[in-house]
Amino acid sequence: MTLVAAGSVALAAGLDSLVAEPPAAVHPVAWLGRALGPLDRPWRRPRLVGAATALLVPLLAAGIVATVVAIGARADPVVGGVLAGLACFVSTSRRMLLDEARAVVAASETDLPAARARLRSLAGRDAGALSAAELRSAAVESAAENLSDGLVAPLAGFALLAPLSLPAAAGAAAWIKAVNTLDSTFGYRSVPMGWAPARLDDLVMWVPARASAALLAVVAGRPGVLRRARPLARRPTSPNAGWPMATLAAVLDVRLTKPGAYDLSAGERLPTPADAERGVALVSRAGWLAFGVAGVTALC
Repeated sequence: MTLVAAGSVALAAGLDSLVAEPPAAVHPVAWLGRALGPLDRPWRRPRLVGAATALLVPLLAAGIVATVVAIGARADPVVGGVLAGLACFVSTSRRMLLDEARAVVAASETDLPAARARLRSLAGRDAGALSAAELRSAAVESAAENLSDGLVAPLAGFALLAPLSLPAAAGAAAWIKAVNTLDSTFGYRSVPMGWAPARLDDLVMWVPARASAALLAVVAGRPGVLRRARPLARRPTSPNAGWPMATLAAVLDVRLTKPGAYDLSAGERLPTPADAERGVALVSRAGWLAFGVAGVTALC
């Protein structure tokens, strides 16, 4: 079972490298996002609706995925492993987000309108007035934050349960991805029902955010940088997002900033194109390390 689980992680890593993301038309996470759309409307008791949504939707996603993997595993362990690998693949994201970050960095040098438009796929902020350096900062910040939310968190859920049960591992990855999708959809101050999804996401991402910071420090060869990142990590309002972002800022010795929200001043300058490219490369390496750690953990 453990070898099959490690193979599932390897399959997810291979598909991420080769395919990046399934097309939106057949991507289960895209299906979930579209299904959640009708819930974003006025409710008489929005917090109650939000709490019920935060409880039931991730459980439903986990239950469906775990059931499919269990049925496949009963037919043949290899089939179960392949289905679990596919579940892990669609629950994680690495290459697509890094490709988008690189595209923003490249466009920031030659085509600011294109860079601003491209940033929308990475960060939910108004890019209309951002300078080239601020666009690069946003791309690096988003790459670092997505390392935690989009890769380390679902991989951790999969790897920790894989030695016990492959269906449970796939279900855990789907549960975490659903929690993050709910936060991305509803976790805003302007959405009354978003309180519970946002708080649940804060709780679930607490450890992955700090683990992502550690992975970045390791691949940069500077584990001591976490001490420098700690005070900066508290500046964003999120209890988690600041950790990988501040660590990357400290590794690069640059300022990463969201105007009007926070300033992670590990250096005096905003990222140059070379700084930003190095930052994205470090996130990529940290992502591969996360896959490796998950595979080894699944073997234990």
